[in-house]
Amino acid sequence: MDQVVGMIIIILVINIAYVTLFTVRMILTLKGQRYIAAGVSVIEILIYIVGLGIVLDNLDRTENLIAYAIGYGIGVMVGMKIEEKLALGYITVNVITKEYEPDIPNRLRDLGYGVTNWVAYGREGERLMMEILTSRKYERKLYHQVKDLDPSAFIISHETKAFFGGFWLKGVKR
Repeated sequence: MDQVVGMIIIILVINIAYVTLFTVRMILTLKGQRYIAAGVSVIEILIYIVGLGIVLDNLDRTENLIAYAIGYGIGVMVGMKIEEKLALGYITVNVITKEYEPDIPNRLRDLGYGVTNWVAYGREGERLMMEILTSRKYERKLYHQVKDLDPSAFIISHETKAFFGGFWLKGVKR
């Protein structure tokens, strides 16, 4: 019985490690970190081969397959959590204020953000529209700062693939 439990734990841990590395490698690849991704893939594939070998040698035990599947799911979650903590890349945040408040962009600039703003017109009249580029590691902080300035602000964010020139190249909030 101890061998069975030991085998289940080994398969579970190996698959969590493999899929975590797989997930992180995919994210690194998508973020353009190709050399780090290549290094991670070497470790990833070694773990994969060992884990797959163990499972294939023990296909007669259903609990091993279940441990492999559960390890895979947990590995995806762990990989996503690691990526969230790494917060690689940049986001563009579009903010539309409920009222036209011209002081908000300057207050965000004082906090170190690069802000482009203009007057927009919505169903209920004039609005302030802002476009803010920030590192993903400051994403949540920016949301809170915007909400502190205008609790009813409408916020949309999307991942920024590339940017050239402008205020950002001077190193603001990097």
